[in-house]
Amino acid sequence: MEYIRLGSAGLKVSRLALGCMSFGTPSPLSPWVLDDEAAEPLFRQAVELGITFWDTANIYGMGTSEEIVGRALRKYASREEIVLATKVLFPMRQGPSRPGLSRKAIIEQLDASLTRLGTDHVDLYQIHRFDPETPVEETMEALHDVIKAGKVRYIGASSMWAWQFAKMQHAAQANGWTRFVSMQDQYSLLQREEEREMFGLLADQGVGSLPWSPLAGGRLARPWGEGGTARAEVSPPTDPWGRPLFLDSDKAIVQAVQRIAEERGVSMATVAMAWVLRNPVVTAPIVGATKPHHLADAAAALEIRLTDEEVSALESPYAPRLPTHF
Repeated sequence: MEYIRLGSAGLKVSRLALGCMSFGTPSPLSPWVLDDEAAEPLFRQAVELGITFWDTANIYGMGTSEEIVGRALRKYASREEIVLATKVLFPMRQGPSRPGLSRKAIIEQLDASLTRLGTDHVDLYQIHRFDPETPVEETMEALHDVIKAGKVRYIGASSMWAWQFAKMQHAAQANGWTRFVSMQDQYSLLQREEEREMFGLLADQGVGSLPWSPLAGGRLARPWGEGGTARAEVSPPTDPWGRPLFLDSDKAIVQAVQRIAEERGVSMATVAMAWVLRNPVVTAPIVGATKPHHLADAAAALEIRLTDEEVSALESPYAPRLPTHF
């Protein structure tokens, strides 16, 4: 495993992150998630591979992902060797209390996350999206305060417009508060819109990218048209706002991944992940593993150096599209 600084921060993380959205209590909405027993081999494998960066969120499994991660942390690793990340934004209960990034929500939800995780601090606390209803100054000051209280070491953000991220960073800088060190954004061969504005902003400000869905929900890990995972089978073709997740032109990209993988004798997932890792803004892609080969294929990508010709074949069929899921 390779280790790298998270952006320009002093924190070092493994070059791959274990995505823990796959773990929780199965429900009708997410029957594909793994409970403690099913997730156990993946946590052991992550530790054996040196993947010490674990990413979850309070909303994953309505808190059950954090509970499973906390139990696995105590069973398979020491707290000091794991860089533990979680998120806040979405509602965790019914009632009039509005979700979001208010001071009240951040402090309450952080304490609840710490209880579920069984720890007194998280290494990276991330806002799960932008909250248009809360002043950015309120959010950034609250995040600064939980750092000063010793409950959080670093803060990060996830999927939003570049101007929104810049606005929050400016508010922090202007008031002497802690700034974000990471952006967890959607990035893959089938979703490259972050290259337009966000990646330039991240590079300029020394912020690391933590791509989620680096294999485009598994579309880049199997031949075009081939049946997917249990999760893929129940996933809609659009995001909640009706924006398409995939285009017909994506077929040529998937076919290029397949051809290069066959020529190199590696999996398609390894080729697609190697392409994500080659971007200098990318710190650690999030690997949402449900089977042992998912982590093995991702780790193998660290050994792949794509040629200029291969990169051109992978990138040239791309068609612009709208970002999804924010």
